[in-house]
Order: sequence, then structure tokens, then C-alpha cells
Amino acid sequence: MLTAASAVLLVLVAVSWGPLVSLDRGIADGLHRWAVGDPATTGVMRVLSDWVWDPWAMRAVIAVLFCWLLAHGERTLAVWIAVTSAVAAIVQQALKAAVGRERPVWSDPVDTAHYAAFPSGHAMTATVTFGLLLWLLARFTASRVALAALLVLAAVSVLGVGFTRVYLGVHWFTDVLGGWLLGAAVALTAAGLHARREARRARPRP
Repeated sequence: MLTAASAVLLVLVAVSWGPLVSLDRGIADGLHRWAVGDPATTGVMRVLSDWVWDPWAMRAVIAVLFCWLLAHGERTLAVWIAVTSAVAAIVQQALKAAVGRERPVWSDPVDTAHYAAFPSGHAMTATVTFGLLLWLLARFTASRVALAALLVLAAVSVLGVGFTRVYLGVHWFTDVLGGWLLGAAVALTAAGLHARREARRARPRP
């Protein structure tokens, strides 16, 4: 379902479907006026976007998790999350190159970004990272409190980073939406494939 939704959105973005373009422009214009008129909030958004929720910060979380899993003898899981994170980055960059969507252009920008716009790397990387974190926490603990806390943090971070990218005028809303959909699809696919692998290994040999 997520993959299908991502594909539909990709096609609509690629052909510059009018209603989608109008939606993007309306949201971008409104948020840009806010960003220009509120430098204090814009400063906070830049810190969150460029440091706290930056893709390299998210990959650093995966690197720490990779080392933790290795230290606890979970080599397969460690490799699995590292490969998933790498695949997500490759898919993201390949789609950016294929679609070649231009970023918003402003006469008075409050931030800058480079390369093509669709999908948002920040949104996709955060979604993949927190999706993997939730999956692994569910595997290793039955604590509802811990899962609920991580779920709240994941929701705030994934939605928050998407908002900062549009607020700062470096992405269209549909870039962010595409990042969310694709990131969720990658994380769920990784978890599903791992579950199938475990199920096959658990079957008794004839």
C-alpha cells in the first residue's frame, strides 16, 4: 500500500500535476512569509533541521545501534539495519536524480539546500531510522512505556523534520510526503523480509 501510494505520488510529481503544484505553492508561500517574519522561530527550525534531525545525525544513530547489536551478539540484525539504511540512501538519491525536481526559489531565502528536491532526504531518513528503532525495541522489550515513549519521539521527529524543511523553504510539501511514504515502505519491507527469513529458518528440515 505504501509503495503504491509512493509510486502514484512520484508520477504526479514527475508530470507536475496542476492541483498538486498549486497545493505545494500555497503551503510554501504561507510558511515562507511566516519564516521571514519570525527570525527567532526560523533560527530554532534551522538548528532542528540542520543538526538534530539531519540525515547524518540519523545515520549516526544507526551506527550506534549497529555497534550495540554487534556487542550483544546480534550480528545479523546489525547488518540488516545497516544495509536497510544504506538502501534507503541509495533509493533516495536515485529518485532525486530520476525526477530532477527543482526546489522552491525565493528572493529572500532563510535557508539553502542543494541537489534535487523529491523526495526529501531528511524526511525519508528520519522515517527509516525511527521505523527501525521501533521495530528493534518491540523485538527486545515488552515494556509498553518504552515503546510508547519512542513512538511519541518518533512522531515528533518525523513530522517535525518534515515541517522544518517546508518552513525553511527548501522543500515542497509533496517532497516531504514522498519521503515519509518511501521511508515507511523501506522500514516495513526490511522488517517483513527479516521476519520471513526467521520463519524459514525456524521450519523443521524434512
